[in-house]
Amino acid sequence: MRGTTEAEDLLRRHAPQVLGALVRRYGHFDAAEDAVQEALLAAAGQWPAKGVPDNPRGWLIKVASRRLVDALRAEESRRLREEKAAALTPRDAFTAPPPGADRAPSEDDTLSLLFLCCHPDLPPAGQIALTLRAVGGLTTAEIARAYLVPEATMAQRISRAKQRVRGVGFGRPDHWEERLPSVLHTLYLIFNEGYTATSGTALQRAELAREAIRLARTVHRLLPEDGEVTGLLALMLLTDARRAARTGAYGELVPLDEQDRDRWDKAAIGEGVALVTEALTRGPAGPYALRAAIAAVHDEAPSAEATDWAEILGLYDILVLRVPGPVERLNRTVAMAMVHGPRAALAELDRLEGVSAAGHRLEAVRAHLLERAGDMAGARAAYAAAAGQTLSLPERRYLEARAARLRP
Repeated sequence: MRGTTEAEDLLRRHAPQVLGALVRRYGHFDAAEDAVQEALLAAAGQWPAKGVPDNPRGWLIKVASRRLVDALRAEESRRLREEKAAALTPRDAFTAPPPGADRAPSEDDTLSLLFLCCHPDLPPAGQIALTLRAVGGLTTAEIARAYLVPEATMAQRISRAKQRVRGVGFGRPDHWEERLPSVLHTLYLIFNEGYTATSGTALQRAELAREAIRLARTVHRLLPEDGEVTGLLALMLLTDARRAARTGAYGELVPLDEQDRDRWDKAAIGEGVALVTEALTRGPAGPYALRAAIAAVHDEAPSAEATDWAEILGLYDILVLRVPGPVERLNRTVAMAMVHGPRAALAELDRLEGVSAAGHRLEAVRAHLLERAGDMAGARAAYAAAAGQTLSLPERRYLEARAARLRP
């Protein structure tokens, strides 16, 4: 019998593919998602005890298909059931593989589902929220935290998005460029949630990061000449390359300047550097290419002390002109502290507006700057404030430890 953790990883990986298969075959996006959730619950109850099937995706598709057919038939009267069953004939040649079969779907339904969720009839916020829910597998609460909105508001947004795509034909659109900005932003959010989880006992959710990278590779294969697609893939690879060194033996957070760089994935760094170099040669750099360039400077430095902070600050100067978001501006103040000193960075931080939207990171950055400036009492209070605002247990423990270290 395979372990519970492996079963959970399989469910996370196959859920969007199973949903894509059902939507392709039957339509009915909302009902299909409910059927997939029932199949996942059935698998979670059976697999740990009975073992994972040889073809877990086929098993899930078969069970979910049965649940969906039963649900659709139950909605109609007895007089309409035969007509309803005839209408459930697959829309194309795709056939769900039975358990034990080796054949996989003929195309990547996850990618088709991604573009369906980013349909142009949906507002941008609805596109991203629906994709995070259906493709990324994030809960409504996690998506709400990513957007810094109440969970009830996000639940309504997702529900409205589901209604808007009901009846939309499933498949890859002819003009991907119309949906590309939302697709890239969605993948970026999925990756960020995987690289640094917004809540829970684990710092990272590696399966989400891997799924975002896989989808980014797929989009890059479709649009290899797009600089931002290339930049996003480079950013993910360069960032994820540090994953193994970000946590200690007990899952504790290890900050960038204390990480063992021998544990960084050199192959991922090499691929990421090549990609960002390629992206930067294709005209003015976009936000993802700029972020990737910053990550490359960090990754290519042999030590924290050898990091070229002047180059990083210059890249942030350009980035905040393109994307004046709270996280970008906060990160720029850290680079400013490394180049011009913590006092200059603190003065810049006080002048920034709207950075409270960055959540606990605002107080964490303030604490870091105050500590570097020698204000231990102020730093201790800021670390404690940041610890009280985060929902991530590893982050909270790290911030509390920093505060405790500065006690008289």
